[in-house]
Amino acid sequence: MTGHEVLRVFCGPGGEHGNELGVVRDGASVPHRRDRQRIARELAFGETVFIDDPERGEIDIYTPSVRLPFAGHPCVGAAWLLGVDRLVTAAGAVGVRREDGLTRIAARPEWAPGRTLRQYGSVAEVEALEVPPPGEWIYAWAWQDEAAGTVRARAFPGRGDGIDEDEATGAAALLLAARFGRALTVTQGRGSRLLAGPRPDGLVEVGGLVVAGAAQPAGGVGSA
Repeated sequence: MTGHEVLRVFCGPGGEHGNELGVVRDGASVPHRRDRQRIARELAFGETVFIDDPERGEIDIYTPSVRLPFAGHPCVGAAWLLGVDRLVTAAGAVGVRREDGLTRIAARPEWAPGRTLRQYGSVAEVEALEVPPPGEWIYAWAWQDEAAGTVRARAFPGRGDGIDEDEATGAAALLLAARFGRALTVTQGRGSRLLAGPRPDGLVEVGGLVVAGAAQPAGGVGSA
């Protein structure tokens, strides 16, 4: 197994929860896509990012089953890890901004992978959902407080690759902020937090807190 490290992206305010991200720092040592896909499948994180050029911020993103030209939590995690001002993805250049200990990236909404944004009438309905059968990538959400722009969400990738529910989904939060044209604060999964909002130049930002290290076992930081 190629050496890797783990970050948690979009953590709660105290560093809890967050979506685990596999990082292969020496992406150049794995030049072939089929090998990258195999490694991502073996690591079995929602997404794994390969760092191809740390100085230029060139990255390559994989789920356990597919390559993604762009995805939110790998970009935010890689930006935090590398300390660069921009990333280069297969979709295009991604801007990076840091503020108040948070890392934010800016991208075009059309780069986000396809998701079904499904609104529910209440937070309780979202929290009561069962994992649906594979087939459709569903982002289930409801307003916590519409006036304040706070949202409760859960995400079900539906790929049948072992990731039944995504803890924090930057691309989906980006799409939701683009749809409403306003800043949103999203609580997803067990308590991860994402901040998203449009910019005047047509890009949409999404960001949050990044912490090094995997989630702790049940009963520790990161447990439900």
